Amino acid sequence: MTRPILTRPLDYLLVDISNSYTKLVFASTKRISTPVRIVTNKLSSSVFSRFLGQRTVRKVVVSSVVPKKNRTISKVAGKTRVLWLNSTVKLGVGIDYPAPETIGADRLANAAAVAALYGCPAIVVDFGTAVTFDIVSARRNYIGGVIAPGLEAMTNFLYQRTALLPKLSLKEPGRAIGRSTIDAMLSGAVFGYRGLVREILTRIRAERFSRRKLYVVATGGYARLIAAQLPEITAVCPHLTLEGLRIVANLNS
Repeated sequence: MTRPILTRPLDYLLVDISNSYTKLVFASTKRISTPVRIVTNKLSSSVFSRFLGQRTVRKVVVSSVVPKKNRTISKVAGKTRVLWLNSTVKLGVGIDYPAPETIGADRLANAAAVAALYGCPAIVVDFGTAVTFDIVSARRNYIGGVIAPGLEAMTNFLYQRTALLPKLSLKEPGRAIGRSTIDAMLSGAVFGYRGLVREILTRIRAERFSRRKLYVVATGGYARLIAAQLPEITAVCPHLTLEGLRIVANLNS
């Protein structure tokens, strides 16, 4: 008689719900596996139930900036403990900010991760639906940030609001002077966006960290594309937010 294989429970299922996409990944206390990404609008009870049903986990750890999806997670999780990342849980960093409850959960996860994995002071540049800059001081306090339109949002706006401009597949331009409409748009998007990121980083450094070593870590969908030609970026960590969820889960075990 063949006996069933007993699967040891995993520590965590990490869930990062952003405006455009949701990332889900199983993790131990020490490392994450390969994330699965789905469109957030398609995150339903059945989809999450199928994913959660793949493994037994001790805890579901969630960063959400889409409140209407939170009930889905709570309902499907059932008796499995859910840790919602917010300003009241242990982060491994302090918060020096006038209204901590208004800070996005993903931004807190990024702050926790950069402090634990890279050091302080630090800036996280997260290339998502918006591009966010989050700053952790030398004293390991989250002190604020910057929010600007995301790269894809900017290029999609041109496509949606003009009659003749096409939708772009973003990649590195071959030159600054475009010899076609698409080349011209790519140049404006990628080179222009690097200029935006560089200017914001320059101002943050001058305002707060002019004489300090500063870690600047990029994450998010277009981090590698934009950071490729930006010497101001110290490192690229594509799944920094998920690493932050793992770190916070360990602190709140």
